[in-house]
Amino acid sequence: MTKIGVFVPIGSRGWLISTTSPKTMPSFDLNRTVVQQAEHYGMDFALAMIKLRGFGGPSEYWDHNLEAFTLMSAIASVTKRIQLFASVAVLTMPPALVARMVSTIDSVAPGRIGVNIVTGWQPKEYQQMGIWPGDAHFARRYDYVSEYVTVMRQLMDTGRSDFQGEFFKMDDCRLSPLPSPGVEIVGANSSDRGMQFVAEHCDYNFVGSGGLNEPEKVREPVARLMAAVAKTGRKVGAFALLMVIAAETDEAAFAKWEHYVAGTDLEALEWQRGQATADKNAPSTSTVARMVANQAAAGRPIPTGLLKLVGSYASVARMLDQIAETPGLSGLMLTFDDFVIGMEQFGQYIQPLMQSRTHIRQAA
Repeated sequence: MTKIGVFVPIGSRGWLISTTSPKTMPSFDLNRTVVQQAEHYGMDFALAMIKLRGFGGPSEYWDHNLEAFTLMSAIASVTKRIQLFASVAVLTMPPALVARMVSTIDSVAPGRIGVNIVTGWQPKEYQQMGIWPGDAHFARRYDYVSEYVTVMRQLMDTGRSDFQGEFFKMDDCRLSPLPSPGVEIVGANSSDRGMQFVAEHCDYNFVGSGGLNEPEKVREPVARLMAAVAKTGRKVGAFALLMVIAAETDEAAFAKWEHYVAGTDLEALEWQRGQATADKNAPSTSTVARMVANQAAAGRPIPTGLLKLVGSYASVARMLDQIAETPGLSGLMLTFDDFVIGMEQFGQYIQPLMQSRTHIRQAA
C-alpha cells in the first residue's frame, strides 16, 4: 500500500515560481481546507515546510510564510485521523524545545504529529536574524543534525537526556509529559551524506527527481536511499515529491503548464540560484545542486524543478500508479498548481482511477 500526502501551501505561490500561477497567499483557512480535504479523501499525511525568507521578484515567491509548528497545532485540533508533519529549521530552535512542542501537539492529536528536519541551505534565511554560523555549517551540518535528532529522540522516548556531543551538551534535561511512542522523523536529503543521516536517524526521506511526465526518474534517488538504508539495517521509507497539474484533457493541462511557464519569475529564480550555489563544495547529488541542474535540464526557465505530472485525470492516475511501483518507495507527497481545485481533482477524479489506491475505494 502506497501512502499519499500533501505538501501544504504554507508559503506564497505554493511551488510555482511564476507571476501567472495562483497567488496562493498562505492562511490558516486555506491550509485547514486543504488538510481537511486530504483527510476526507483518505490521504495519509500532510506536511508543512519551514521557510524564513522568500525569493522576492514580482511573484513574491515564498515572501509570505506561516510557521509550521504553530500551523500544525491549529490543524491538529480540526482533524481526526491524518498524520501531520511540522518542519523545524534546526538552527533556530534547540532540540529540547522542539521535543516539548511535539509533546504539546501530541496532546491535541495523540500519535499524529511528526517532525521534518531542515538542516539549512539558504544562508540569507539565517543571516537576516544574525544566527548563520558561517559557511562551515555546510560541511558539518549533518554532524550537527545527527546530534540534534539524538537529543530529540532521547527526550521523546525516555523523558531525559544527558547527551554530551560536540554541538549539544545536556545536563539532566527533562521532558514530561512524553508524546505518544514512535514519533516519526523525516528528512529531505539527496546527497550521499544526507541520505546517510536519514538512514541512521530518520523514518522517511522525501526524494525529488525533476522532469516532466517522467515517472521513471523517481527510481534513481529511491535506489540510492535504499542502498544507504541497507548499511544500517533500519527501516526507512522513501516518499517521492512531485507536482500534479491536471485537467479533463491532456491538452487543457498542458495549456495551464505553458501559461505558468510564460510567467516564470526570472528574478526569483536568480535569487534561488545564488543561494543554492552558496555551498561551493556541494556534491552534484545535493538538494541545491539538483535545483540548479533541473532548471538547466529543462532547456528554458521553468517555474519549478519538481517532477511534474501534467495531463488528464487518467494520464496522471496512470503515472502515479507507475511511480507507486518503484522498488523501495513508501509513498508520494503531492503539490498542486491550485491547491483547493487540485485536491478536489485528485479526490474526485484521479484517485478513483489509481490501482494503487483501491483500498481507499473499498473503504469508502
